Amino acid sequence: MKKEQAEILGFVPQKEIVYNKLLPYAEKLDRESNDILAQIKGNLGRAVQLRELWPGVLLWTRKLSTYLRLYGRKFSKEDHVLFIKLLYELVTIPKLDVSMMQSFARLLINLLKKKELLSQDDLELPWRPLYDLYESILYSKTEHLGLNWFPNYRAEASTKQKMLSIVRKRSVENVLKTLVKSCRLYFPESATQEMLDEWRPLLCPFDVTMQKAIGYFELFLPTIMPPEQHHKGFKLWFDEMMDLWVSVQNLPAWEGNLVNLFARLANDNIGYVNWDPYIPKIFTRILRSFNLPVGTSQMVIPRYLTNSYDIGHVVLWISSMLGGPQNQVQKQLNGLFSSIASFYHPSNNGRWLMKLMKLLQRLPASVVRRLHRERYKKPCWITPVPASHRLTDQDVTDFVESMKQPVLMAMFSKTGSMDAAQALQNLALMRPELVIPPVLEKTYPAMETLTEPHQLTATLSCMIGMARSLLSGGRHYPEGPAHVLPLLMRALPGVDPNDFSKCMITFQFIATFTTLVPLVDCSSALHEKNDLTEMERELCSASAEFEDFVLQFMDRCFALIDSSTLEQTREETETEKMTHLESLVELGLSSTFSTILTQCSMEIFKVALEKVFNFATTNIFETRVAGRMVADMCRAAAKSHPAESLRLFVPHCCNAITHLTANEDVSNEEELDKELLWNLQLLSEVTRVDGEKLLPYRTQLVQTLQLTLRLRCKQGYSLACNLLHHILRSTALTYPTDYCSVPGGFNRPLQEYLPIKDWGRPGDLWNLEIQWHVPSTEETAFVFYVLDLLLQPELQRLQKYAQGEQEMSRDDVLQSLCIVQHCLLGAGSMLPPLDGPTITGLVPSMVSLEETKLYIGVDYDKSRENYREAICKVMRQLLHYILEHSEDDTKSLFAIIKIISDLMHFRGSHKHEFDSRWKSFTLVKKSIENRLHGKKQHIRALLIDRVLLQHELRKLLVEGCEYKTVHQDLLRDLLRLSTSTYSQVRSKAQNVLFTALGTYNFCCRDITPRVLELLEPTRTDVTQQQFKGALYCLLGNHCGVCLANLHDWECIAQTWPAIVRSGLSSAMSLEKPSIVRLFDDLADKVHRQYETIGIDFTVPESAVLLGQRITDSSQPTPHIGTPTEQELEQGLALQQDKNKEAVQKYEKLVRDLLECLDDRDLPWKFEHIAIGFLSLLLRDDYPLPAPAVLFFVQSLNHDALVVRKMAIAAMAGILKQLKRPRKKIPVSPCDMSGVTEPEGLVAGDRPGNDWLQYHGDSLPSTQQDWDNFCFVEKTHWGYYCWPKKLMVYAPAAEQPKDLSAENMNERERIICDHFTDPVFIKQLIEFLSLEDRKGKDKFNPRRFCLFKGLFRNYSDAFLPILKPHMERLANDSHESTQRCVAEIIAGLVRGSKHWSFSKVEALWKFLIPLMRRALSNITVETYADWGTCVATACESRDPRKLHWLLEMLMECPLSGEGGSFVDACHLYVLQGGLAQQEWRVPELLHRLLSYLEPKLTQVYKNVRERIGSVLTYIFMIDVSLPYTQPTKSPHIAEFTERILSQLKPLIEGDEEIQNHVVEENGVGEQDERTQAIRLLKTVLKWLMASAGRSFSTAVPQQLQLLPLLFKIAPVENDDSYDELKRDAKTCLSLMSQGLLYPEQIPMVLKVLHEIAGSSSWHARFSVLTYLQIMVFYNLFTILSNEQAVQDVRALVIRLLEDEQLEVREMAATTLSGFLQCNFLAMDASMQTHFEALCKTKLPKKRKRGSVVDTIPSVDLVRRHAGVLGLSACILSSPYDVPTWMPQLLMDLSAHLNDTQPIEMTVKKTLSNFRRTHHDNWLEHKQQFTDDQLVVLTDLLVSPCYYA
Repeated sequence: MKKEQAEILGFVPQKEIVYNKLLPYAEKLDRESNDILAQIKGNLGRAVQLRELWPGVLLWTRKLSTYLRLYGRKFSKEDHVLFIKLLYELVTIPKLDVSMMQSFARLLINLLKKKELLSQDDLELPWRPLYDLYESILYSKTEHLGLNWFPNYRAEASTKQKMLSIVRKRSVENVLKTLVKSCRLYFPESATQEMLDEWRPLLCPFDVTMQKAIGYFELFLPTIMPPEQHHKGFKLWFDEMMDLWVSVQNLPAWEGNLVNLFARLANDNIGYVNWDPYIPKIFTRILRSFNLPVGTSQMVIPRYLTNSYDIGHVVLWISSMLGGPQNQVQKQLNGLFSSIASFYHPSNNGRWLMKLMKLLQRLPASVVRRLHRERYKKPCWITPVPASHRLTDQDVTDFVESMKQPVLMAMFSKTGSMDAAQALQNLALMRPELVIPPVLEKTYPAMETLTEPHQLTATLSCMIGMARSLLSGGRHYPEGPAHVLPLLMRALPGVDPNDFSKCMITFQFIATFTTLVPLVDCSSALHEKNDLTEMERELCSASAEFEDFVLQFMDRCFALIDSSTLEQTREETETEKMTHLESLVELGLSSTFSTILTQCSMEIFKVALEKVFNFATTNIFETRVAGRMVADMCRAAAKSHPAESLRLFVPHCCNAITHLTANEDVSNEEELDKELLWNLQLLSEVTRVDGEKLLPYRTQLVQTLQLTLRLRCKQGYSLACNLLHHILRSTALTYPTDYCSVPGGFNRPLQEYLPIKDWGRPGDLWNLEIQWHVPSTEETAFVFYVLDLLLQPELQRLQKYAQGEQEMSRDDVLQSLCIVQHCLLGAGSMLPPLDGPTITGLVPSMVSLEETKLYIGVDYDKSRENYREAICKVMRQLLHYILEHSEDDTKSLFAIIKIISDLMHFRGSHKHEFDSRWKSFTLVKKSIENRLHGKKQHIRALLIDRVLLQHELRKLLVEGCEYKTVHQDLLRDLLRLSTSTYSQVRSKAQNVLFTALGTYNFCCRDITPRVLELLEPTRTDVTQQQFKGALYCLLGNHCGVCLANLHDWECIAQTWPAIVRSGLSSAMSLEKPSIVRLFDDLADKVHRQYETIGIDFTVPESAVLLGQRITDSSQPTPHIGTPTEQELEQGLALQQDKNKEAVQKYEKLVRDLLECLDDRDLPWKFEHIAIGFLSLLLRDDYPLPAPAVLFFVQSLNHDALVVRKMAIAAMAGILKQLKRPRKKIPVSPCDMSGVTEPEGLVAGDRPGNDWLQYHGDSLPSTQQDWDNFCFVEKTHWGYYCWPKKLMVYAPAAEQPKDLSAENMNERERIICDHFTDPVFIKQLIEFLSLEDRKGKDKFNPRRFCLFKGLFRNYSDAFLPILKPHMERLANDSHESTQRCVAEIIAGLVRGSKHWSFSKVEALWKFLIPLMRRALSNITVETYADWGTCVATACESRDPRKLHWLLEMLMECPLSGEGGSFVDACHLYVLQGGLAQQEWRVPELLHRLLSYLEPKLTQVYKNVRERIGSVLTYIFMIDVSLPYTQPTKSPHIAEFTERILSQLKPLIEGDEEIQNHVVEENGVGEQDERTQAIRLLKTVLKWLMASAGRSFSTAVPQQLQLLPLLFKIAPVENDDSYDELKRDAKTCLSLMSQGLLYPEQIPMVLKVLHEIAGSSSWHARFSVLTYLQIMVFYNLFTILSNEQAVQDVRALVIRLLEDEQLEVREMAATTLSGFLQCNFLAMDASMQTHFEALCKTKLPKKRKRGSVVDTIPSVDLVRRHAGVLGLSACILSSPYDVPTWMPQLLMDLSAHLNDTQPIEMTVKKTLSNFRRTHHDNWLEHKQQFTDDQLVVLTDLLVSPCYYA
């Protein structure tokens, strides 16, 4: 086969779609595909060489992607590589239109998809062009200014999550990401080092660039390399990144990206990376990222929720690390699941549940994928997993065991059973014997109970996923198949008319099992064969029940049908159509029954057929609901064995119909006899079978049709039309006729063939033996005979009517149309498509734009009449006649619209049907596929379905059809209908029109002008309906073309001005809300979908060369040779013309829009639309024409706020366009610092970057210093390492001169004139200082960009005019005026980047007093704006350039003059400035700290909180990251020491710390103690503020404060406590969740031990709550340290014997938690310890009357401790009964009558035990002996009240 094919093709295809070989016309496809490929190669190569990106290259790359859908990668390796290289060149053309880039990128992704086809030797792609592309789009410098519009970048949120995901998928970002992922495999080996050099300098953890750099590493770093190249790959960065990850404690946003990178590395290099040292840390972090609730009052840091890891990658990482010699990961995984197992119990719910379920669902799938790769996948060039690290069978068993428990619990989860079902499906593939039995144990009881339907649906959906594993049994689980019959029989009661979901899942269950099992009675084989195994004998005898099963199933279905007839379910008045639920049940019923009959042996089938025939013919059903279901069952029978069924049904129905229509009057009755209708319906369904089996009955059928097609009754003739449709369809279409699970069916004697051997057998793709129905000549003749007989006369009648020669009633017209439509639907595949002359000249092109013809199994007979054209002709005449004479006959118009749609597109199947079948195919495939073995081992029916879908796909792929005159006529008719009078007609016609517009090449250019004509203001004859119709045509529907926004200059230049001008049309009225809404939608859609259209279509030489290589390639030889020299020159000239033309069209569009805006009569709405359109036309590669600049400048002072806002945004963009480029020069950091950089990685503050930092003594304070100073503006340069070339701005002398009147261009002069005009400025400032929405306004970045642009481009030209305004604004304390001056100042400071020293100095002389004044007037409303102003001003600026500002802010911020509020605000503003400067201002931070330290004892809460926040920023730079030098900024350790010495009085004293500070600055200095309490309050604020913000936590320093916090923190949850206690409690909660390094754990435990010995029981109690959270959040890290586990255990057991009752109880809770999450093991020593404690003798009770001592005796405490210990053990396994539990319960029951508090504990424990074990008590009972059960029952049953 392969050889022959290679001879025909001339090459060995890379990988083709195998299903094509199974089509009935497969032998023609090799030649066809070669022709198409030759066409594609020829035209694509030619288009590229002629440099015609549009339409040439775009059209032919589209054809290439269609080719991929039809044939797969059916081309030679050489061609594959050429296509990829060409598309790579095209994607990375620098100024390429984004939408073109996306369509090229999608094709490229598709070509690169199968990575095993091309090795790294075959293909190498450079990485830099992709990086440049990605950078320019994702980090676009001009997008925020509106100079670049990217498609769907801002995905609008819609309620429908589905829509959202589609929108996201389409967005550029995701296309680019996928593209990089596909290409990174082929980056050269030097790439890793180059990337590290490129992005390492960005790794400054305080800066946003960190996120960017790590994001780039995650996306670009290649991880698939041969092992001998690993030293050039991941080994260059692994240790560095891993150390970084391990040292970060507070989950910054980029930590997730690192995890994704490690997961990918692990998956691509199993066995080559040693993860062992990191495993406990990895698992601790994974557990933390689930954010599970632990302990009682837990605070969650919000960033833990937003930045947690992506489960998909976590799962990949875990499954890649499994296995290996020690298989350490499995141990941790057991720990992970046992620690979170109880969260899976159905009674638990929370927002963490989704994550845990995802983990459960994806982990088995990931392991299956890995097993497939290691054991079954075809080896290719990618390095295989080394044998030492492959998963052994033992590894797999261990893995399945560890997951079994949680999965079985999750089956009944609140989120539904889907996740568990998928997990079970994958686990059963690996180890059926471990997973299936426990599920069966749950399934059988669930089938018996009636009270818990949820249990039934959950267990059945799990069984469906495991069906194939159960059936194939295999050597591990041979008893699997024996369960099939019991399961099927017990599932029958689920067919229940009263419970919809149960009914559906039962149908699905039965269908799944019967698809896999031949329903053949093999019991006779027991006597005939003697070589059967025991199991086979058992199955043979069981199979005798199949017949009962089928008959009982039918009885159930009949009952279901009886209960859902119309009379039963509806009142008279309700609708007669099926409800949604009913139609689902109908579908479930018919498909299940059809499956059963397909799989039946002939004997069983005959019995079933008899039964169904009797049921159908002895009753009469109504045709809407029950009738449909019965007819479906009959159709199922007819479909599986047509000959036998038709023999019964056709004669019966035909006779009945003939008999009932014998009377003349019947044909004119409005309401027909039910029996007649029912027989018609039955007949119409039964005829949907294999066409050749119908031929014997043709005379009867045609007679019946002649009798019934002309019935008056609508219901009657509709059914007759269905019959006509089905008869034609059955004979005319190509389709497979058998779907049973074994080729050739089951009708063979048992001696040769034993069906039970085929249980669960997959179809064999290479021997599918599909039986196709291909229309024979006899059938073709029959089809045309029917058409001649029945269609012809209808067409003649309609034609006469349309020519006015014959009257027809409306009902008659509709009836005729109905017949025409059904003939077309039935015989559509036989009728050749409409043909005729092509319309040329819509688009100039030097490349052929022909359409590709595909063979779809029909040879059209040209000699017969083409009914498609006949119908088309008559329909058009009829349409025009109806529109002229009776436009209100909407029903006929609907029918005509449908017919037109089918005339154009219908060739035997509909797109929407195809799409839904494709979807359901994928769903079924997913639910029963075998992912472990792969290789398409689906069941036979599925494979056949897939082949049929491939056939339909060929019929439906119609994009890029030629646009012919016939189509033009039909589209014009549709347009006429789309703008007609009735809205329903319009909307139906519009939908058909939109589909058609997407089908034919360039037809939009032909139709758009006709639509726009209706909007012309000069026309007076347009009605409102036409006007609205035209607008809807422009708007388009949600998925089709939008004419208003076609991606093409020519169309936009027509439509946009027309939309604006339509405001003057007489038909436009803004009174009608529907029209207003339409215009809003139009403007909105254009704004959402517009993407900047390119004006530079240059094709680079490198692409042209590749085009030439494609044209020169062979096999298949392109059908067009290389273009001639002359053509090539012409192409070049055309390219230049095209670019010129694009610019001209662009300028013309701007002029047209401005012209519209000049019109005085234009309503305001249209003015706004026009301005919106104009603002979309700003671009970064071509300046806006001067008139538009003038317009926007003037609009800054427009009356309408909306317009002013648009103008401000546009002006910022225009100023960016006018920015003059600055010269940059490289400098060497070593020369600047005089220090040579050390070898290796040294980051942080080091001698080499000291010169970048702020030094108060060497600031540039004179003109000369300033000019010679080297300013580095970006804050991150130099922190981690230096870039290869550090670029800085050249000295002022080499820069372009400031703008002066003589060297300005026209645009610059316009702006200059207006901004130097005092009147204009006054008005502008007035507008800017108005408030927009009270209380909602914020600092506006758009306005800031406007001012920044003005001062950047014109330096200080406008300052003199603005100064008086700024002073006035600064003195006014209103919020809007303050905001306005803040925006101007921020713009000024950022705009003064390149001003000369004298100008800057003058600027600050003016600004400093101004800002001082403004800041002293600061208010609640404006402090945030001033903070933003300063932060914006300092962003990305060298601190030494801003020293005036920084020094001003540092002047005693806490002066106390304006009260506490002003102080807090000053600090806030200062913090905004310093935070932007990060690590470059250590000197200022030290100054600030020493200024703040004495003031930490502030009285006011708001100042304290602000100081806390500022301290966080001061110490943020003090991080302990790898390779990083200790910082020069302040250190936490030194600060903490100083604090502790001041807190001494609190630590040493023993009395309770009360917040009894008198809140006035009263009498003199208060004592040390009160000072210390105030200090502590501020310190707490600092600890709370830094919890979520810093990178690493200063654990040693925090530990020194712990004893103090434990002392204060209250125990109860009570909000009445004062601030101090609440804060202490919060701090403890946050600290206990911290991530600890392994070396810090002993330190923490030591402190906790000390505190546990404290005299305050509050402290001892808090130690336990702290310990619970700390252990859970660092679980695996602590577990890996044996000593630490022992210490924790000792601590808890010690506190169990505490004298304070509350502490003891808390210790018991803690112990039970530790046991539950498997941190401590329940071992014999612990059990004996508790049992011994329990036996402590209690002293005798004293006599009453004497004084009872209140302190419990030591003995009682010990005895209680023992009981508590036992109770902790019992409560630690709430959902199962381990072996040790019964004994402990007995021990416990002995203490039921002890003194309190023991009795209380025992009672609580028992009631809890009862509550949690109640659900599964039947299972749990088995663990106890009878005697124990007697005792237990006594204990658990509460005594009766009345006893």
